[in-house]
Amino acid sequence: MILRHLVHIVSITLLAVAVALGITALVSLLYGDGDARTFVFCAAGTAIVGLLGQRTTALEGDLSIREGYAVVSLSWIAIGTAGAIPYLATGVVTSPAAALFESFSGFTTTGASVFTDIEALPHGILLWRSLTQWIGGMGIVVLGIAILPFLGVGGMQLFRAEVPGPTPERLRPRIAQTAKVLWVVYTGLTVAQILLYLVGGMAPFEAVLHALTTVSTGGFSPRNASMAAYDSAYIHYVTIAFMYLAGVNFALHYRALLGNPHRYVSDSEWKFFTLVLLGATAIVTAVVLSSGNTGFEEGFRNSLFQVVSIATTTGFGSYDYELWPPAVQMLLLLLMFMGGMAGSTAGGMKAIRVYILFRHALTEIKHSIHPRAVLVTRVGRRALQTGQLLNILAFILLFFVLFAGGTLALTLTGVDTLTAIGAAASAIGNIGPGLGDVGPAENYGWMGAAPQLILVFLMLVGRLELFTILLLFHRSLWKRASWSGK
Repeated sequence: MILRHLVHIVSITLLAVAVALGITALVSLLYGDGDARTFVFCAAGTAIVGLLGQRTTALEGDLSIREGYAVVSLSWIAIGTAGAIPYLATGVVTSPAAALFESFSGFTTTGASVFTDIEALPHGILLWRSLTQWIGGMGIVVLGIAILPFLGVGGMQLFRAEVPGPTPERLRPRIAQTAKVLWVVYTGLTVAQILLYLVGGMAPFEAVLHALTTVSTGGFSPRNASMAAYDSAYIHYVTIAFMYLAGVNFALHYRALLGNPHRYVSDSEWKFFTLVLLGATAIVTAVVLSSGNTGFEEGFRNSLFQVVSIATTTGFGSYDYELWPPAVQMLLLLLMFMGGMAGSTAGGMKAIRVYILFRHALTEIKHSIHPRAVLVTRVGRRALQTGQLLNILAFILLFFVLFAGGTLALTLTGVDTLTAIGAAASAIGNIGPGLGDVGPAENYGWMGAAPQLILVFLMLVGRLELFTILLLFHRSLWKRASWSGK
């Protein structure tokens, strides 16, 4: 472990944050909110720290696997901390814990917020919230690999540590080329959604903000009522479509753009993920319509919207689902755990892990009936190795251990049980709205510093696929660490 390698790359990620802060300063100046100077100071301070670290260190040779995990974890901690400064400097929050909560919620694309009146926030802060989610959606380290060629040296270690899913897929021979491809698709979807929102009559500033936070599956909205503020079926369906696209493996989008749309229907995870969404939508729609309080189209649209929003961990709201029967809320809670597809911007355990878990359970049932048979768990035509199955089982077990531990920790701070369950599931799944006092019509501003920091940890662990951040606490990661590697 060479510590100057860590400092060098973490410093470069801070420079990327400084650029984003500079863009926010220009927008704030354009709208005359009075916060432009504050954002300039924040950008300058972040840039100075980043330049000092980058200029006084160097990256030589390949990154080791241990360095890759450490760089990704420390980079996310650094950008989350730097991102909290504008909230404090502009005075929109006064608590350091609340500022960290909002910042990490943005970068991890969780979408939980401490703000009660979002529409009263200045334009600069609104843009900064959305930018943090858009940067965090694809990953700031992946951004670095895409635009800085020398990070391609050892780039696979960074890519593996940050990209959601069991096995990151190469779309190009060089990992830097793969990162660029992902960012091109990501940016293209964002621009397309902005244009469709403008066609639907959404104000340009709000169209940009919502597109940034939809494609990233973040869910921050400049409206207090989220998407329920727009009485437009067109806007709702556009949002549903792009939430779904963002929850699908971006590699499939890329291959479809190359003229291979059949790759969707031949992908086992895509079929499982899509069928789960359709089945859940059918159940929720049936329950909602049985109440007789809404028409068919509106009931179907709200049901589809909330199922897709929760399953893709976007967290937008078109309706307060806590007004629906408990059975629907429980179904949505289960979707929180599953999340979107591997290789998407969505959080959760990922559909592929849940699919493999079910497939493996069926294999074990068959093995009980035919104990001498040689049976293997397959995904499509590919047989899974024992090591892959053990990794997935360990991930799912650890996911629920952290969820249970987070729930317990929250209750120890005085949070009621239902709210603690919803908040912990929302944080580790990077969703945003939960249950109880953190439902879709509520916020997290009422919480004290202790529960907010607990949720920050869960958000970060969930975004980095558990193992990446937990390795920071394993002494073997830092074994024989030195500044120069000598």
